[in-house]
Amino acid sequence: MRSITRKRSRTWRLAAAVAATALALAACNGDDDVVDDVDDVVDDVVDDEDDDEAAADGQAFLTLATGSTGGTYFPLGGAMAGVWNDNLDAARVNTQSSGASVENLRLLDGGEVDMILAVNGVADTAAAGTGEFDGTPLDFVTIANIYGEVTQIVATADSGITEIADLAGARVALGPPGSGTEVIARTILETQGIDPDTDITPFNDTFGEAADGLRDGRLDAAFAILALPAGSIEEVATSVDITLVSIPDDLMSTLLADDPTLSELTIEAGTYSGQDNDAVTVTNWATLYTTADLSDDLVYELTRVLFEETESIANAVAVGNQIQLDTALDGNTIDVHPGAQRFYDEQ
Repeated sequence: MRSITRKRSRTWRLAAAVAATALALAACNGDDDVVDDVDDVVDDVVDDEDDDEAAADGQAFLTLATGSTGGTYFPLGGAMAGVWNDNLDAARVNTQSSGASVENLRLLDGGEVDMILAVNGVADTAAAGTGEFDGTPLDFVTIANIYGEVTQIVATADSGITEIADLAGARVALGPPGSGTEVIARTILETQGIDPDTDITPFNDTFGEAADGLRDGRLDAAFAILALPAGSIEEVATSVDITLVSIPDDLMSTLLADDPTLSELTIEAGTYSGQDNDAVTVTNWATLYTTADLSDDLVYELTRVLFEETESIANAVAVGNQIQLDTALDGNTIDVHPGAQRFYDEQ
């Protein structure tokens, strides 16, 4: 194992070299900004020192891989790390931005991070060694579901579409090629008996593009996988009258039987402007994963604080209010970490 002392010495030597060079430039150019940059370097070194000293005291240092800075995973992961750091003496959690689910699962498998956020459907393919992970199954375990990645089927009221069968013959945005949105859209249509290549006019738009199409009349309906409530759907709803299309009971039963990572979810009336009726749909889950190597006691504490501090997480990121015990393992096909399971068994 790399020596903490050796790491500290190397870090300080690097900082000293950068500082000396920067100060020399500042003296020559009269540039106060360079001096500020030197302060930043020193602050980073102090943070590194703090991390090393805490590690020497037996505190675990964990890295949580999240997603891109513009997505939900990144701020959510930061809020989760914040409550862990405020409420646990045994661990300090830092976050790392990433390409989200697929990359996170590979980072976790490679030992580069300790916890990740990923869609449970993607995780299922990773564990099976299929899809993006064809021939290379990965080994990891579940801590908890965090929030629902909800399939939302939005139609304009003028289209007359009120149920899945009505999509036949319509102009429908399925999502970008190869995306999770396109996969679930095609699955729903095919299970209904609608060929997405011949029975509809398909568009492979992002939902941002689809939203424009719904507003300007180019599209009749669009599939999207988004957290609830989705601001982009609300923007459409304030421009044109919309209908959220429900999945009927018989189709729902087949979808759930065919894909155990899916769960049923009701989008309540009033979630969006002008939405007068509940809409029943399917959801995957954004789930927290780790490896079996993380200690049982530590994962127990991480799980406990996660659920006890849900309100604090939700105050920072709205989807935090979906961290709930009754959905903690919905749609889960991966082994649960023994530490997390111990917490669930006690509840």
